[in-house]
Amino acid sequence: MTFRNGLASLLRPEDSVVVLIDHQPYQLANLNSHDPQAVVNNSTALAKVAKVFNVPTILTSVIAERGGLIFPQITDVFPEQDVIDRTFINTWEDRKVVDVVKATGRKQLIIAGLWTEICVAMPVIQALGEGWDVTVITDACGAVSVEAHQVAIQRMIAAGANMMTWVALAAEWQRDWARTEHAAELTDVFKHHAAGSGIAYLWEQQLLNTPVPGKVA
Repeated sequence: MTFRNGLASLLRPEDSVVVLIDHQPYQLANLNSHDPQAVVNNSTALAKVAKVFNVPTILTSVIAERGGLIFPQITDVFPEQDVIDRTFINTWEDRKVVDVVKATGRKQLIIAGLWTEICVAMPVIQALGEGWDVTVITDACGAVSVEAHQVAIQRMIAAGANMMTWVALAAEWQRDWARTEHAAELTDVFKHHAAGSGIAYLWEQQLLNTPVPGKVA
């Protein structure tokens, strides 16, 4: 087994490309591994972080006329972008999607979708076999059961995939707070999507702007 380690193995926005797969009503309706609202929140946050760092993001659905359109929270992040609708269950067998990904020239492939055990696992395992560096954002995924999600993650790790959450990905792309180019935009995503951490940041800002008792502001 080849271990993923060393500085060069960390994700970089300039080398990354994101594929968001089948975040649709049909899949959400039988999502039992996570709180459905959490998955909507996390997948939206992932989309917004990708946009902050100018990472190409491909949106794809499967038979949208039956399964429904991708959540508007995600498509609203990329209002000018067309969603690639497929018939293939395995996204990586759809040449339209793969050709768009290859056209970016990037090799760090980041995937999230519904359901983990099917529409995420299949393309991840195929892409790994073709030499891609694949990361799955587990909290922007979900499955029909906790067991299905966990077994799928184990299966993908065994195939060589890297596992992360959206907050971990955001931190890895940012890497250094001295890099201020995207810091304000990233903080805004955290405010709206990082739950307690986002609220704590707002509280911190409130305290920093509160005069010390007994002193003139």
